[in-house]
Amino acid sequence: MALKCGIVGLPNVGKSTLFNCLSSAKAQAANFPFCTIEPNVGIITVPDERLTRLAEIVHPGRIVPATCEIVDIAGLVKGASKGEGLGNKFLGNIRETDAIIHVLRCFDDENVTHVDGSIDPIRDKEIIDTELQLKDLETIESRLAKQQKVAALGNKDAKVEVKVLMAYKEVLEKGQNARMVSFDSKEEQQAAHDLFLLTAKPVLYVCNVDESSAKTGNDYSNRVEEVAKNEGAEVLVIAAKIEEDIASFESYDDKQMFLDELGLEESGVNRLIKKAYSLLNLQTFITAGEMEVKAWTYHKGWKAPQCAGVIHSDFEKGFIRAEVIKYDDYIQYGSEAAVREAGKLSIEGKEYIVQDGDIMHFRFNV
Repeated sequence: MALKCGIVGLPNVGKSTLFNCLSSAKAQAANFPFCTIEPNVGIITVPDERLTRLAEIVHPGRIVPATCEIVDIAGLVKGASKGEGLGNKFLGNIRETDAIIHVLRCFDDENVTHVDGSIDPIRDKEIIDTELQLKDLETIESRLAKQQKVAALGNKDAKVEVKVLMAYKEVLEKGQNARMVSFDSKEEQQAAHDLFLLTAKPVLYVCNVDESSAKTGNDYSNRVEEVAKNEGAEVLVIAAKIEEDIASFESYDDKQMFLDELGLEESGVNRLIKKAYSLLNLQTFITAGEMEVKAWTYHKGWKAPQCAGVIHSDFEKGFIRAEVIKYDDYIQYGSEAAVREAGKLSIEGKEYIVQDGDIMHFRFNV
């Protein structure tokens, strides 16, 4: 299951620097707008210490972590919704992503120009919000005109969609994002999903701060956190320049030593990847054997047969049962055989809701 996140923001806020840290693919990092013209794409692994611990016990041929696709999208400017700058291309690239990582400049540096001449992350956030909202309104108004005619003829699906469109229209016209709206019925939820609105996508605000603010944040990031709290959105504070330094170290020990010197427990990049992964309510179950220890991605709340289908559709079709070991039990007892002997392996049926970190074997018959 692929997760695709788009890094967005105004020009010169640190998007490409952050992307460089996340991926081995190198985007330009230049002191002028639009240095990233085509979206750079990188496939990155989701950090998961559990895989390493299990590998120390199982000694597999390989470790296969979950992955996340990151897209570095060209900087947006005012008027993008009307095609200004690289507007249409920018908005099209966002539409293809599952979640948005919105980078905001929260540092002062007279050597790095700002497209609007001053540092104000709230203003910057509102510029992008407005452009995305205007594009969503354009989508809604176009769709609404057609569906109202169909609904007037008695079509039930069209009536549901009109209700959804009107709810979104009301919120967007107030200058709020579509993600602020929720729907109760499955029909409404499906209609909302099928619209693929830009501002309905989950968002993580990343405050790019200077080195001295990497641990505690600063006045700029505090303002962002206050605004995001009202939206129910998450915020992450990162010093992209520090992350660039960390990424330049080749050994794990050197990276950890550098983090210790800064008083940081974990790199901002690792925290960002984990948050991006959880942004869409994604979790991981694990298969562990001599060939490989592998992380498999699934949606939180999925039942055992659905998770079996992540490995292969035949596993879901012919699902019989799942053998489940809790990660902590595997670590405590030191082997699958010891877990079985201790009676800690559970046999689960079709209604079992898989938990994050479950180590699973699926039994099936096709």
